[in-house]
Amino acid sequence: MNHQIIDDRDTALSIEDFAALRANLHEQRLFRQEQLQQLSAPAPTRADARLGRQASSQIEVRVQLAASARMVLADVEAALTRMDQGQYGSCHLCRGPIARERLMIVPQARYCARCQQVREAGR
Repeated sequence: MNHQIIDDRDTALSIEDFAALRANLHEQRLFRQEQLQQLSAPAPTRADARLGRQASSQIEVRVQLAASARMVLADVEAALTRMDQGQYGSCHLCRGPIARERLMIVPQARYCARCQQVREAGR
């Protein structure tokens, strides 16, 4: 396994940082897998709900939560793959390093802060 360590002062990842980030990603993966399992359990029936609209909105919330959990899980899996391939911590757009501080907050980040802002502005 190739552990890429980025050298820039603002982006340097120590071996300990890398290990902590990997552990965080594994925890996130487990959490999202459990969350999806719970959300896929049978939803309350209309008889269980007091109002038809309440049951309907509960189903809608479950669908949205599951979609969000699947998206985050995919990002986490991709980050773990990048770690295994020695590509973790490099921006997908500019290929520059992603700041250590950003990775510690969002370990599955694919983009540096500047490129993330550009992507969000383009939406």
